Amino acid sequence: MTTEHPTADPAQPPAKQPRYWFPVLLLGSYWLYHLLCRPFDLDMFSLFVSRMAVLAVVLVTFPIWWLTSRQLRPFDRTFGVGVVIVAVLAASFIVVNGASVPGLIMVGLPLSYTAATIWLLVARQASKRVWRIGLAVAICLPLGWLTLFRWEGLTGDQQNELRWRWESTAEERFLAVHEPVEPATAPADVVPLSAEAGDWTGFRGPQRDGVVHGATIATDWRQHPPRLVWRQRVGPAWSSMTVVAGRLFTQEQRGEREAVVCYDAATGRELWSHEDTARFSEGVSGIGPRATPTFDHGRLYTSGGTGLVNCLDAATGRKTWSRDLVAESGAAAPKFGFWGFSCSPLVVDGVVIVYAGGEGHEKLWGLDAESGKTAWSLDAGRNNYSSPQVATWKDQQQVLFSGELGLMAVEPASGELLWKAPDTLKSSNAMVQPHVLGSNELVVAADGGLVRMAVDRDGGGFRLTPRWSAQAKGLRPTFNDFVVHNGAIYGFDEGIFGCLDLDSGKRTWKRGRYGHGQVLLLADQDVLLVTAESGELVLLAADSAKFRELAKFQALEGKTWNHPALAHGRLYLRNGEEMACYELSSMPSGEEQRRRHEQD
Repeated sequence: MTTEHPTADPAQPPAKQPRYWFPVLLLGSYWLYHLLCRPFDLDMFSLFVSRMAVLAVVLVTFPIWWLTSRQLRPFDRTFGVGVVIVAVLAASFIVVNGASVPGLIMVGLPLSYTAATIWLLVARQASKRVWRIGLAVAICLPLGWLTLFRWEGLTGDQQNELRWRWESTAEERFLAVHEPVEPATAPADVVPLSAEAGDWTGFRGPQRDGVVHGATIATDWRQHPPRLVWRQRVGPAWSSMTVVAGRLFTQEQRGEREAVVCYDAATGRELWSHEDTARFSEGVSGIGPRATPTFDHGRLYTSGGTGLVNCLDAATGRKTWSRDLVAESGAAAPKFGFWGFSCSPLVVDGVVIVYAGGEGHEKLWGLDAESGKTAWSLDAGRNNYSSPQVATWKDQQQVLFSGELGLMAVEPASGELLWKAPDTLKSSNAMVQPHVLGSNELVVAADGGLVRMAVDRDGGGFRLTPRWSAQAKGLRPTFNDFVVHNGAIYGFDEGIFGCLDLDSGKRTWKRGRYGHGQVLLLADQDVLLVTAESGELVLLAADSAKFRELAKFQALEGKTWNHPALAHGRLYLRNGEEMACYELSSMPSGEEQRRRHEQD
């Protein structure tokens, strides 16, 4: 008797399922970084560099893996690359103006790579035909979806601003309702405007420090809220406002023309505009001029986004003189990382000081206020966005300018360089105003934070002595200026409002996620008016011991980076879409005493 083991029919070994752990790990890390980068509280430069680095790793590494992966058939590798190239080219022809091919690559390709990886995971048993069709759809859908939007730049924390492509832009909505003012023939004997006490004569006020004196307002906004006086659309710009003799002056972009505009401060009615054929537009930060008009002895001095400097009669808008400093010097505007000429002119003893330079011709100019002729010029580096500021130390008047080459001081009449801060205080994109403290000290923004230093005479020159440097855990202002009051510094640490002790440079508190906004100090009342990036108006106590938010409300709609202006009890706000005037109620009798009693 024999026993025979039955023999089974030979079976094919089960096919190995491809494993796509590498793209899953790569793209999972990419999106995890985007979720966690905000809580890391990185400064703007570090955030930008890290995002670009992570993006570059994905854009380079994923195609290398795709082209070398043995889990993909040679034909499918070529097919996938071809679909990406065709999809990017097709989307670049469809996308609306303002979203370029680099934008499609930076935003769209990570989405396409992610969709393709998901398809690889769910379609491992699909037929070749279905697999390839699905892959093509996964790659094309994100890029096609982006063509439905118009890119309108970035927020302060570098988030993309997208609008449906069929929506009109803020500029188009303004131009649709704007009625041009016919140029009036001014009489020859028109009385020049003159500034009065309480007027707001230029960028950040008369002293360029964001401080308001002689004003006290009601802080209980439930009982005495700010009253809306007028509100209207304006042309896009990041310019602030100047308020003199019942007139409000600002700059706007109106199509292909750059406009200096005068409004009735009480009603918002346009009185006159001076327009030049010029347009500045930059994808990240948007359209329009950046600088604020400066009033001096009946005249208005302005600097446009392309470097055009005007001197106008403030009463009529009549041009006295004009200089295109960039064109005259043969310079070209900086191309990489350039956000427009942002310097608000400064007038000191008959000299108009303004920055307007470019590749190879980086100049801080001194122009004769009467004629516009060049009095002097000085190398000041490229890509500067701060404005000159006057200071008097040891009975000598100086003009401070914080630029790419570092903080420097010049003699206003001759342009002679008086002193220059050490190279350690250089800033790659100088945007923040230095703040003068008393007779011989100042606080200046450098890369990564604030520095306090003393300026003393040293023989025939000057010596700079650092007092402290608060960088890692202080305030890191980017384009958000700060104020100083009663031994404390108040300002933005990136997108969060905070306070530093002036003596030590140590942070005392950090609260209030208001985005990249701006701040005014009401020095006689110990309160701060903060304009949030979202358009909210926030009232804070200027209290170095703790953060106290007193009131807030939505004052404007849209991204608000412009500096506010306060004159004669009225607060003027604007952004790239609209401008508004709010009347701030005066402090009711007894409220100040009650408020101080509550603080005690």
